[in-house]
Amino acid sequence: MEATVSFRGRGSGIEECSWASVAPASLQTAHPWRTFRWYRNQKHYSGTYWSATMGDHVIYESRLELSRLLFADFDPSVRAIVAQPFLLQTVLGPV
Repeated sequence: MEATVSFRGRGSGIEECSWASVAPASLQTAHPWRTFRWYRNQKHYSGTYWSATMGDHVIYESRLELSRLLFADFDPSVRAIVAQPFLLQTVLGPV
């Protein structure tokens, strides 16, 4: 079973490669894969968080994701935080 990863690189379109061969540096500079929208009475709480680690806003889609983002931002061993940087796909055979 081969998995493929798709991501939006800086200044270019969508890039796609196998999961086994993707370079971690490519994912660290990727733009978020999903677009986050706000609307009245939505069931989840998406937003942006100013990250000291990144020196920029990082998006989140839920309170759980925000809590993990806070842990990462205060961890001195974390060097970069990227919000949902890729789409991972594979084809499953018959069960």
